[in-house]
Amino acid sequence: MRRVADVLDCWFESGSMPFAQVHYPFENREWFEDHFPADFITEYVAQTRGWFYTMHVLATALFDRPPFENCICHGVVLDENAQKLSKRLRNYPSPEEVFATHGADALRWFLASSPILRGADLQIDREGHVIREIVRLVLRPIWNAYYFFCLYANADRVHAELRSDAPGVLDRYILAKTGDLVRAVERSLDAYDIPGACAEVASFIDALNNWYIRRSRDRFWAEDGSAEKRDAYDTLYTVLVLALRAASPLLPLIGEEIYRGLTGEASVHLCDWPDSARLPSDPALVSAMDRAREICSAGLALRERFDIRVRQPLRQLLVVGAGGEGLREFAALIADAVNVKAVAFSADIDRYASFRLAVNARVVGKRLGKRTQEVIAAAKSGQWKRVGDGAVEVAGERLGPDEFELRVEAREGVVCQPLPASDGIVVLDPAIDEGLKQEGLARDVVRTIQQARREAGLHVSDRIQLALELPGDDWRSAVERFRGYVAEQTLASELVLGAPSGSDWSTHEAEVSGESLRVNLRRAG
Repeated sequence: MRRVADVLDCWFESGSMPFAQVHYPFENREWFEDHFPADFITEYVAQTRGWFYTMHVLATALFDRPPFENCICHGVVLDENAQKLSKRLRNYPSPEEVFATHGADALRWFLASSPILRGADLQIDREGHVIREIVRLVLRPIWNAYYFFCLYANADRVHAELRSDAPGVLDRYILAKTGDLVRAVERSLDAYDIPGACAEVASFIDALNNWYIRRSRDRFWAEDGSAEKRDAYDTLYTVLVLALRAASPLLPLIGEEIYRGLTGEASVHLCDWPDSARLPSDPALVSAMDRAREICSAGLALRERFDIRVRQPLRQLLVVGAGGEGLREFAALIADAVNVKAVAFSADIDRYASFRLAVNARVVGKRLGKRTQEVIAAAKSGQWKRVGDGAVEVAGERLGPDEFELRVEAREGVVCQPLPASDGIVVLDPAIDEGLKQEGLARDVVRTIQQARREAGLHVSDRIQLALELPGDDWRSAVERFRGYVAEQTLASELVLGAPSGSDWSTHEAEVSGESLRVNLRRAG
């Protein structure tokens, strides 16, 4: 090895990388001609005037070709004070500490899902709060879905199979959703859109955990041998296996752990990519069910506004807007998710609320200039209409989704929540009569007993004897009225009100709505 004393130009050398790295044209001619131009390169934004530029100059001059097909141009990682991360300043959390505390997948997702891969800068705090949120919102839900499947499949001694022909509407929905996930991640990764792929995975995780599994719980608890139970196990297994194959490039470590646990195979990273052409596709079902999920989110937001806990049943949720007839088959699912006795539909929005168009003057002004004020005036006077694809027409101008906002204005006495597309609302009846109140108390008791079961280390399938010490007559009346429901939900073969007799009881105290409950339980003989 010898030192070259003189360098012609460091940027000339950098731009020569595609061919100089393999000593072309003196060696490796066949390899170079097969690999040039590169599929992609990646560097940060400052290289648009450096490496990217000189590669183009030399590739054009020498080969009359571009030096690469795609470029991932990322931004700069900054600290909480917007300073560039520096080894000298040590203004960043230790990667080793992040790995040990939150895991390598969490840091990987933090970077891969962020705007930094689209050229924007990214701030990271020393305490790693954002990375902690990724564990909560992405990694833990995936693990929880896996844990849920294993817990009940092992209890029932079920060996699930890969199949996508379950006839139930929830199964068909999540299988079609899985097909959409694979195709969307495939498109995003083919286009080098890594944040887009992450967004698809995150959206799917929400649909899987907060909709499919929650709405399917009773099916996993059904009698052994039932077709619905078998369909639920096979569908969840299939969905997890295929989704992990698609998500594994983004979550390689947790994906590996779960996939091997599910299948016993050597590695998820040795598997073929799922064949998207063979996966179910049902756009109409997916669209309708996603609309139902939006309705549920709006209904739960209203409950939060009224400060009514989710376990408290309510009388009715009213869905107002076009397309309600197509959602009637999901009424039971919506009622279960929002915890209401009935779901009604109406197309008469004007009876309950109106939408006001608010023009984004800053955005519209750049495009329309002097006409902006005319557009704003027409919007304020209500002279506008929807024209599809999330757009509106006002004063003869078409405004895109980023150029306006539709704000709901409820009629007097109506409390409502708009749906995301501002094409409908939900109205919740918040009145609670005595029967609903008692059912809510019974549900609170069930939740407390379930927590006591977990603290006692009982298996999900263990039957129990139960003795409840309740704080007052209203609680006792509620449990007496819904005794069958409480026993069924908690697997209690015996339920008494009052202190237990005998020994070997596990006692747990809890405070619910400001009152103390004591749960005594033991495994049934």
